[in-house]
Amino acid sequence: MSALHGRVAIVTGGARGIGAAIVRVLVAEGARVVAVDNGASIDGRSSEPNVFAPLVAELGDALATLVRGVADPGVADEAVALAQSRFGGLDAIVNNAAILRDAFVFKGNRADYEAVLETNLVGAFELIRAASPVLRENAKTNRGGTPYRWGRIVDVVSSAAIWGNYGQAAYASAKGGLIALTRVAALDLARSGVTANAVAPFGATRVTESIVPANDAQAAYKEQALTGQLFGVRGREVFLFSQPRPIARFTTDSAASLNALAADVARSFTHHLTGLETDLEAFSTPPVV
Repeated sequence: MSALHGRVAIVTGGARGIGAAIVRVLVAEGARVVAVDNGASIDGRSSEPNVFAPLVAELGDALATLVRGVADPGVADEAVALAQSRFGGLDAIVNNAAILRDAFVFKGNRADYEAVLETNLVGAFELIRAASPVLRENAKTNRGGTPYRWGRIVDVVSSAAIWGNYGQAAYASAKGGLIALTRVAALDLARSGVTANAVAPFGATRVTESIVPANDAQAAYKEQALTGQLFGVRGREVFLFSQPRPIARFTTDSAASLNALAADVARSFTHHLTGLETDLEAFSTPPVV
């Protein structure tokens, strides 16, 4: 039996693309899902009220929908309440909702920047805020078994936040912030047995289709040797930080079960995992002054 059987999840941006694929997999594995999506266009300026019609017809009673914007006031709490009232609880959340308003930094405007952060980052924080008390309470009532080791937070991020991408100041900022939020959520919820992880998927979606390929002139920008780096200063110490790059990989069978995938992850990644260490712990030695 799948580890997801009988679980309840909330998926934002769940009506199309990657979000809909996540919803389908969850339901196929025996979970019930509350999907939140207002049918927004890729830039968030318009919406499609009937966006869930195909998915509802396909998945039936295993799916409950909330046609609202994830960052709208009260929506996160409403989604959590819907999961509890319709399906009897909540075990996992997936923050997937995102919009794009791309522009070079010298052409961007604050309203577009804030709109992207509101949906892609603030909306994710709101759902984590609303769901985490329920996930913590699950630990006290042993909803996930004894000892409780089941609550899940999954944040969908982007390689644009790690590598950067031309014209994606708002999107990369939001997804970079979501990576940091995921790390803090993991620290805050560790004692409750709730895990928080970020996933950067690669796929052809409305988002990737909207990105204009780099032109030849842009290649010249990268000839500068000292740019795009991350430095740290502590007293007289100067650090150059590494930046996230893949350090391990495996190839899975397209028909692999969830349990087989979990075994592959454990076998291939366990020795490469980053510990839950705060910055104060990492730099606990006296600085050079």
